[in-house]
Amino acid sequence: MVRQKTRRSFRKKEKQYVGFATLPNQVHRKSVKKGFDFTLMVAGESGMGKSTLVNSLFLTDLYKDRKLLNAEERINQTVEIIKHTVDIEEKGVKLKLTIVDTPGFGDAVNNNECWKPITDYIDQQFEQYFRDESGLNRKNIQDNRVHCCLYFIPPFGHGLRPVDVEFMKALHEKVNIIPLIAKADCLTPNEIKKLKDRIREEIDKFGIKVYQFPECDSDEDEEFKQLDKELKECTPFAVIGSNTVVEARGQRVRGRLYPWGIVEVENQSHCDFVKLRNMLIRSHMHDLKDVTCDVHYENYRAQCIQEMTSKLAQDNRMESPIPILPLSTPDVETEKLIKMKDEELKRMQEMLNKMQQQMHEKDQ
Repeated sequence: MVRQKTRRSFRKKEKQYVGFATLPNQVHRKSVKKGFDFTLMVAGESGMGKSTLVNSLFLTDLYKDRKLLNAEERINQTVEIIKHTVDIEEKGVKLKLTIVDTPGFGDAVNNNECWKPITDYIDQQFEQYFRDESGLNRKNIQDNRVHCCLYFIPPFGHGLRPVDVEFMKALHEKVNIIPLIAKADCLTPNEIKKLKDRIREEIDKFGIKVYQFPECDSDEDEEFKQLDKELKECTPFAVIGSNTVVEARGQRVRGRLYPWGIVEVENQSHCDFVKLRNMLIRSHMHDLKDVTCDVHYENYRAQCIQEMTSKLAQDNRMESPIPILPLSTPDVETEKLIKMKDEELKRMQEMLNKMQQQMHEKDQ
């Protein structure tokens, strides 16, 4: 009896279980098998620690073959776009990481429109994706769109410079911008706080749209909500990068050794490096990709379709053999033509009447 009841209850549960609860696991397996890609752009003038920070974020050396220019070579240097791609694997998850570097940006005496090659590059990636998406082989589309731009702000000024404002305004409709205060170890904690407040005020003042963290759902756990709150209060992130391992309190840590002490990269009381890494990699990487696809790329795609439609309509009007005239306001030539046709019809009607009359007289 007990066995029969157990079997019945098992069969009952089996009937109630359909199986679609495994869909997340199916998506997870497929995604892990396919792998992920992420394109990160770094922008800012030379000497701001961009390369060091990127190497610190992903624990890899992307710039080992880089040639450093001397002061004379930098005089005539123009803004370049250099891509570094590396395949990273962690716990069976594969990530194809592409770093887009912009050497030469902001280094000239006259930086007028120095951001133009950068905006052109972002548009080119959108255009390539749009063409691939409109083609036949849509299954194997390679996504090279820029998902995030880390913009390095010098710590030496009193807020945003004109070139900072112009750069971010030129890019904020095309890419997710995350502003960073570079070389934060040059400032005291009080100076960092004042500089952050000033930069936030100027971002609002000039209407710059930086990346906005999504609102937490009501069912999120408290730990994630607290992390999200800290990230929002922390922007712009004050960061330090280092590829050097030093001894501190009996432990080996990545940091910078100074005569007055050690600055630890991963010490949250020293800088915001850990918060930036958590945001960029652990919590908001997928949202950055979603915003790129659903907002920035869709805006570009809608603009392209609108331009193509307008051009097609214009070409059709030019190729039309019969001019389309507005009925409500006919021109003088059209009125003359209509009048002549009416008179011609009247004459033909008169001639027809005369012929009929002559034939009738002959019959009599």
